[in-house]
Amino acid sequence: MQIRDLTLPDIEEAAALWHDVGLTRPWNPPLVDLRRALESSASTVLGGFIGDRLVGTVMVGHDGHRGWVYYLAINQAQRGTGLGQEMMIAAEDWLREQGAVKVQLMVRSTNEAVLGFYDHIGYESADVQVRSKWLG
Repeated sequence: MQIRDLTLPDIEEAAALWHDVGLTRPWNPPLVDLRRALESSASTVLGGFIGDRLVGTVMVGHDGHRGWVYYLAINQAQRGTGLGQEMMIAAEDWLREQGAVKVQLMVRSTNEAVLGFYDHIGYESADVQVRSKWLG
């Protein structure tokens, strides 16, 4: 698998992957999220390709101290092959290059399979609550 930063021509395929694996929500238009991440110097979306086919993504960004990971998506047919771990290593490497010292991510508490994946690669539950407010 080759991993590289996605570009604007890749976003339709990435959004389709996110939809296929169940990551999209009506209140977060994926094309908007992808474009926003690619247009910022503090974030990117990495894509994993087998040949010309996009089989994985991970969105990564930072605030200068903490890094955040979003939208880790692996094509259903490729799950269990180690590609998710490869994508996370690439995301962590990108954050290190940006000077981030800690990486965080959010997982829906009902997504037990994904929680197990993150446990397996060394992520632990933090004693924090995430609060949100829409800035509409």
